[in-house]
Amino acid sequence: MVSSKMYELGTKKSTIRTIFEFGRKRAAEVGEENIFDFSLGNPNVPTPEFVKEAAIEILQNFEPSAVHGYTVAPGNPQVRETLAQSINERFGTNFAGKNIFVTAGAAAAITISFKALAEPGDEFITFAPYFPEYKCFVESVGATLKVVDAQPEDWQINFENFIHLLTPKTKAVIINSPNNPSGAVYSRETIEKLARILKNKSGEYGHPIFIISDEPYREIAYDVEVPYVPKFYANTLVCYSYSKSFSLPGERIGYIVVPDEVADFGKIFGAVAGAARVLTHVNAPSLWQLVIAKCAGKPSDISIYRKNADLLYNGLKDAGFECVKPQGAFYLFPKALEPDDYAFCERAKKYDLLLVPGADFGCPGYFRAAYCIKTETIERSLPLFKKLAEEYK
Repeated sequence: MVSSKMYELGTKKSTIRTIFEFGRKRAAEVGEENIFDFSLGNPNVPTPEFVKEAAIEILQNFEPSAVHGYTVAPGNPQVRETLAQSINERFGTNFAGKNIFVTAGAAAAITISFKALAEPGDEFITFAPYFPEYKCFVESVGATLKVVDAQPEDWQINFENFIHLLTPKTKAVIINSPNNPSGAVYSRETIEKLARILKNKSGEYGHPIFIISDEPYREIAYDVEVPYVPKFYANTLVCYSYSKSFSLPGERIGYIVVPDEVADFGKIFGAVAGAARVLTHVNAPSLWQLVIAKCAGKPSDISIYRKNADLLYNGLKDAGFECVKPQGAFYLFPKALEPDDYAFCERAKKYDLLLVPGADFGCPGYFRAAYCIKTETIERSLPLFKKLAEEYK
């Protein structure tokens, strides 16, 4: 009667959403202030004032048809030119509007890119820990996702395992830096090595292997370089979103960068447009296209995330947890205090600490804590983490 796969996806909620919903019910019982919900990556930093001002100016002064009407599928041409110039100024690239495809957020950018590249039998590779939705996104376009084992000492790429997973069926490699859930940023050395391997393997296999660089956290980095991948590897598609940098997750606005240097640019960009068409992405929201054009290149305030990162990291280390200090994003990914991370997260609920098991990100034995919450909530949670840790001594 219906697709069993779609039914499964629609009725089996993600662990993150399940924990978040549990927290809402628990808050109704004991009070919001007594719940320490580290489950959901929903930005708590207010949307910048310049975004609000841009939206108001557009709504008051622009022609309604320009604000609320259709744009061409890849996005408003002037917006695309503005975004391209902003990227060029920041990274020393040479993009034009024709290299930008505006999307309804990062999820749309990623799924469109997967759909544009995938052919029957293709394989995509990503690196643990990874965003769980990659698996269903890849499988939805008829491809297979292969996962490289994690390198927990620094969360960089485990190249030894990666090389063994490459085959002539490899179509693309998905990277996410700054990373959800580890907070790691891939170093310049890591990106350069990845590029060398893929160049060699592309030559060996006789077809390009693409990098899909998923970058919604690019602006949230703490005193570390976030390499711009197209400068190191030509066959790169960049998927970007303003959900995190401007705290706009509900507005669904982002873009794909398709550089001129990709193999057969015309076909790749045409496939991106075709994928958007069949996935029914008519165009990204017109109002928010205009807003991001006005705000392109303006700095994000990450001071709260930096403060929260230091506070939670130091607090957990003091309680006895093992953890790599995050370099970006707004997640901490410590080692659980028992091998069964699900059991550990269940035990944490006794203290109303809501944490996400690492197995969901391809790393059993760890857990994710999203610190994009009130600083005061983190401060009050630290004694509870200590009590939890004492149970394991």
